[in-house]
Amino acid sequence: MIGEALAHGAATIVNAIATGKGAAFGVDLWTWARVQLTDRPGIIESTIRSDPEESGLLVVKCVERVFENFDVKGFGAKVETRSNVPIAKGLKSSSTAANAIVLAAVSALKERLSDGEVVNLSVDAALKARVSITGAFDDASASYYGNVVVTNNVERRILRAFPIGDLHVALHVPNKKSYTSKIDVERMKLVAKQVEVAFEKALSGDIWNAMILNGLVYSAALGYSTTIVMETLKAGAISAGLSGKGPAIAVVCAEENLKRVMEVLRRFPGETILAKTNREKARIIR
Repeated sequence: MIGEALAHGAATIVNAIATGKGAAFGVDLWTWARVQLTDRPGIIESTIRSDPEESGLLVVKCVERVFENFDVKGFGAKVETRSNVPIAKGLKSSSTAANAIVLAAVSALKERLSDGEVVNLSVDAALKARVSITGAFDDASASYYGNVVVTNNVERRILRAFPIGDLHVALHVPNKKSYTSKIDVERMKLVAKQVEVAFEKALSGDIWNAMILNGLVYSAALGYSTTIVMETLKAGAISAGLSGKGPAIAVVCAEENLKRVMEVLRRFPGETILAKTNREKARIIR
């Protein structure tokens, strides 16, 4: 019994770590997952094709949580993933992978879950694997549903959802990684009042100004430079800001300003990934 699924990426509008409330939008990067059930109960093997040196703990926790949900005791699993979402850069690699793996595992079992149940199992797995501080309900929801979501992560509620236009998303990805488990959470919580202002903007629909404010505030707290944000805004970007806990920066722009924005990003060390906004839901493909 085999299941395959695909989930798309996401980027930050408001990071939920400081306040427990966040916002994110879909990006058309992707993670594919394949789950094959085996007759070795309790043994879950993982192969992360795009980054073989990464830990497979999240993979294990996703499958375990699905098995637990359906009271499955007689199977193990072999799990394979491929992705073009850089890991540990703030680009929601964990939320995207969790959605894809959970969906693939459900498909392999020939079971069914509602969209909300899939997202909640993904968040459970992220918390168990300690790849997220809040469970990243905002990121998981934006990855799963696409478009824009504004959420209460503590209560796991989507407060508002907005359609997103067809825009370019240029991602500046520095070479270093930043793992959630090593982030100074207390330092991030020092700016909770300022992040709350950004959140209220997002809740009212002013998402792109919310993204700029959130990025500036968290960059100050974490010691990141804001030069790229300011230079891309000067070049005509609609919005720009730190994605997640960084170090990646997401820049949103329209077609007419893309060339100038890319010229700015290429002046800085690191990789530049060009994507677009995403409006598609995660889906089972086998």
